[in-house]
Amino acid sequence: MIPTVVWGTGNIGRAAIRAVGAHPSLELAAVLVHNPDKLGRDAGELAGLDHELGVRASGDPAAVLATRPRAVVYAASGDIRPDEALKDITDAIRAGAVVVTPALYPLYDQLNAPAELREPVLAAINDGGGSLFVSGVDPGWGNDVLPALLSGLGTTVDAVRCQEIFDYSTYEQPDSVRYLVGMGQPMDYQPPMLAPSVPTMVWGGQVRLIARALGAEVDEIRETLDRRPLETTVGTRTMGEFEAGTQGAVRFEVQGIVGGEPRIVIEHVTRIHPSCAPDWPQPPNPSGAHRVIIEGRPRIEVTVEASDEGENRSAGGNATAVGRLVNAIDWLTETEPGLYDALDVPLRPAAGRLGRSTR
Repeated sequence: MIPTVVWGTGNIGRAAIRAVGAHPSLELAAVLVHNPDKLGRDAGELAGLDHELGVRASGDPAAVLATRPRAVVYAASGDIRPDEALKDITDAIRAGAVVVTPALYPLYDQLNAPAELREPVLAAINDGGGSLFVSGVDPGWGNDVLPALLSGLGTTVDAVRCQEIFDYSTYEQPDSVRYLVGMGQPMDYQPPMLAPSVPTMVWGGQVRLIARALGAEVDEIRETLDRRPLETTVGTRTMGEFEAGTQGAVRFEVQGIVGGEPRIVIEHVTRIHPSCAPDWPQPPNPSGAHRVIIEGRPRIEVTVEASDEGENRSAGGNATAVGRLVNAIDWLTETEPGLYDALDVPLRPAAGRLGRSTR
């Protein structure tokens, strides 16, 4: 059994506790929390399970890392605290742990990550002998291993398009939805996630990963952006009202230009209510889905829908990101210490887990 720590118990951490508990090769060794209200609570309760797991939440990362856990699922946010997340992650690597995390977007494409991120990680690996794999769903498997796999079913490939089409009213992170993405803000508000070059910072690595998988060379990366206001005020279950005239939908593309044409495209269509921008691409289910389209011969289109925590599509997406990461831990522990990306880490069947529930 591989002693594994889950660091953080938010949207990703809840799913991570469940995934570690259900994995036949992993043992939940500790749970780390920041919120003092969660200290001492059982991991099963924090994960939304109907039974306890016998692991009490700790607020002392140094003490937990001093036990030399073999693996850490780092589920704390890196969006608005990248420096703190990098320090936490490198501390865990120095303690000899294999670390998997969706934080720190530039490290998804680790070969092209900026030196200020890559070099501290490599130094920690050299010092402690741990490893790091950074991935998610989008960015993540929805625009790296899935399109790479599907491309292998074709005879010719003219273009690859990866879409995330989502109703963000199901995404229970008000600060991210309202302020990072700008839903409910005046149309002259500049959402940080939509500022020029930021989409490329987040998703450009995925474009390069697809290109690397296909043996293609990207000439440049371009961005497009469109925003639409709400025509009427709408209410949401978890985040209150969004007023008419404020931002209600966003559509952007991160385009990999190959031979002068946008051959690799990552597209996001995000709404706070289905009534906004009805002419934009729609998911088969109003809540949302991820879609990969391979233009070529044959044309291939695959749509993936996931749900968890009471048919919640955002929770389902989080759970698939966690599955990709947690299921890589045993492979990483058997491999040389290093900094890995999605093209290095195999996506394997759930061997030994059919019919198995969280302990």
